[in-house]
Amino acid sequence: MAGAVRAVTLIVLDSVGIGGAPDAAEFGDEESATLPHVASSMGGIALPNLGALGLGNITEILGVPPVTAPGGAFGALTETSPGKDTTTGHWELMGIVLDKPFPTYPNGFPADLIAEFEKRAGVQTLGNEVASGTEIIARLGDEHVRTGKPIVYTSADSVFQIAAHVDVVPLERLYELCRTARDLLRGEHEVGRVIARPFAGRSGAYERTPDRHDFAVEPERDTVMDEICAAGLEVRAVGKISDIFAGRGVTSSRPTRSNDDGIQVLIEEMQTVASGLVFVNLVDFDQSFGHRNDPSGYGQALEAFDRKLPEILAAAGTDHVVFITADHGNDPTTPSTDHSRERVPVLVAGGPIKPGPLGVRETFTDLGATIAELLGVPTTTPGTSFATVVL
Repeated sequence: MAGAVRAVTLIVLDSVGIGGAPDAAEFGDEESATLPHVASSMGGIALPNLGALGLGNITEILGVPPVTAPGGAFGALTETSPGKDTTTGHWELMGIVLDKPFPTYPNGFPADLIAEFEKRAGVQTLGNEVASGTEIIARLGDEHVRTGKPIVYTSADSVFQIAAHVDVVPLERLYELCRTARDLLRGEHEVGRVIARPFAGRSGAYERTPDRHDFAVEPERDTVMDEICAAGLEVRAVGKISDIFAGRGVTSSRPTRSNDDGIQVLIEEMQTVASGLVFVNLVDFDQSFGHRNDPSGYGQALEAFDRKLPEILAAAGTDHVVFITADHGNDPTTPSTDHSRERVPVLVAGGPIKPGPLGVRETFTDLGATIAELLGVPTTTPGTSFATVVL
C-alpha cells in the first residue's frame, strides 16, 4: 500500500487512558481507568464529536454512549514495554519496545549522585525527594528564593526534575543545569527525562510557568519517525514531541504552551504539511489535571478538545488521516498523583477512512506500523499494521 495517503496526523492526549491493562496489578494500578472515572466523577461527560467517531464503542464512558454507525475506526492499544511514563509510551507508539524500565527513585536519588551533580553544576540543591511539583515548590520555594539553591525532585516516573524561580535562576541557566544532569545520568542512572520546571510569583502564590523543557534520553534505535524522514517525508513535531525523542526523527518543531496553543499550532501544521507526519502531544490533561488529582478540570479539558475536533478534522481534507490516542493513564480520582498503567483508546478519522472496530491491539507499536504503511514507508517496527482495516 505504497503512499496510500499524503499525510498523517497523530494526536496524543497525554494520559487519557481507559483502564483494562492486563498487567495493571503489577504496577499497583488495577483500580485506575482515567477517562471512565473522570466521566463518572462529572456525572457524565459531553464528548459528542469523539463519541461520533466511536469512542463510546471502545469502553463504557458515562455520557458517551456507543453509536450504531461510527464515523471512524475505533479500538484500544495495550502497552507492552515495562513502564508507564511519557517516554516509554511515545517510544512504543513509534516502534520501540523497551527490554527493561527506566530507573526510578522511590527514596530520592543516591547521595553520591546528587553530590556529583552539585560538583559538576557548581550549585547546592534542595529537596532530593519524591514529590508533586506544585507541592514541593510551595513548601521549598521560599528557601530556594532565599538561598538560590535549585530544587531537585522526582516522582514515581523515571524523571530528574529541577525547579527554580525565574527571578532567581534565569531560564537559560536552568536549562544549562538540566543539560549537566542529562550528561551525568547515564548507565544505571539513565532516567527517561530530565525536566526543567521554572516557576514564578511570590511566597504563597508560586506558579509554574509554561517554559518547561524536557531533556530525554536518545532512542536506542531508529523509530518510525526516523524512517519517515529517511524516506524524504516531513515529520512536524508539535508540543513536547521533539523533546521526548531528543530531536531525533524530526524535520521541524514548534513548542507550545497549553492545549489551546497546541491545537492551534496543530491545525496550522496540518494545513501546510506537504507529505509526512504531524505529531502533537497535548500535555494539559496530564500536567495540569492528572498530576493534581483534578477530575473536573480534566473533564473540562477533554470537552474543550472535543469542541475543537471538527476544526481539526476539517484541516485534514480528503487524503490526510488523523489518529487520536494516548501514552498512558493518570487517573485523577485515585489517591495517587502519578501515571497509571492502562490501555489507551485509538480513534482513526479522515476522508479515506473506513469506519469500524479495530479490536484490542496487543502493542502500541501497531499504530506506528500502520502510520508507516499508510505513508508507504518501509519500517522495521515489530508492530502489526492495521492499515488494510481502515482503508
